[in-house]
Amino acid sequence: MGDGAFSPKIGNMKALLGIVAGAGASYGLYKLLSGGGFKRYKKSVNWALKGGQPGEGSPRPGSLLAKVSGLDVVCLRGERTDAASGDATHQTPGNLRPEHLKMLLACLQTSTSPPDRCRLLLTLGNAAAFTVNQNVIREFEGIPVIGGLLSDPAPEVKAHALNALSNLCMNVENQEQLKVYVPQVLELIEMSSVNSDLQLGALRLLTNLSVTDKHQYLLKDSVTLLLSLLVVCNETLQVQTLKVLVNLSSNPDMMDDIVQAQAPASVMLLFDVQTASAVLLRLLTFAGNLKAWRPSAQVADQLRRKQDCLFRVMLDESSQLHGRLVELLSHPDKELQAQVARVLT
Repeated sequence: MGDGAFSPKIGNMKALLGIVAGAGASYGLYKLLSGGGFKRYKKSVNWALKGGQPGEGSPRPGSLLAKVSGLDVVCLRGERTDAASGDATHQTPGNLRPEHLKMLLACLQTSTSPPDRCRLLLTLGNAAAFTVNQNVIREFEGIPVIGGLLSDPAPEVKAHALNALSNLCMNVENQEQLKVYVPQVLELIEMSSVNSDLQLGALRLLTNLSVTDKHQYLLKDSVTLLLSLLVVCNETLQVQTLKVLVNLSSNPDMMDDIVQAQAPASVMLLFDVQTASAVLLRLLTFAGNLKAWRPSAQVADQLRRKQDCLFRVMLDESSQLHGRLVELLSHPDKELQAQVARVLT
């Protein structure tokens, strides 16, 4: 965190949020508000938000951001918006300048109101969908400021913090700081209500963190938790859970831990024509990754002695997987049929 939080000299937080939500916050007002605050850089930073190349704040093709499937700017499900409200949640993320982000982070440190914290986190989270802003927030030491709110007593604040962190996690440099929150994020998945925004936000964060191999080892003990959630949650969370499992199973170095994990036998029931296509497609990808793993005879024999492990549920000769895959060859979705055929071969 910063050397010392500065207190906004506008008494009403909503007024401050309204300022930020405008077409451009007055730099003079910013100077008035920024009496103390975050640690200054020891080196100069070239802020390229204004006057830069077109699309400079957008994800580049092939970048980590572009690899994260379907994860754009995050807004909590069912949240109401009002275009005329002037609230900071409606500020165009690309229009926020570094001084605005610094001001928002400082206000986040001093605010005690859950609704105001949610608005601040939503604005920061939306801004963090842009690469430039991801770097700015990290340089302003904003990651521990936001990460500290994972312990906030208000569930809605924790959910907004998770969403902001998940967008920040699309930046490889940020992941070095974000990895320390993995145990807390896993605990939130385990302890939160099934199908809650907390679980969804936590899974999104883990999805982004596991896109590359570097930090996947942090999730090697989470496979049982993820499989247990998979068989009881709704379609949205099933898709997000499988994104994590597909990422992990794409790494051969993770396979030993994955196949040894305890797995509910009911996971086989998801290989069914009634399962949503978005879920089934990812489930088949996960199964294909597992089947591509070739254990030695000795390792396979050892795994057969482990009751309820994923190897016995999905890969052993006694598994129901083959029969269920054959049934899915008649699935009406041609793309799914082709995926089933690939897994069977």
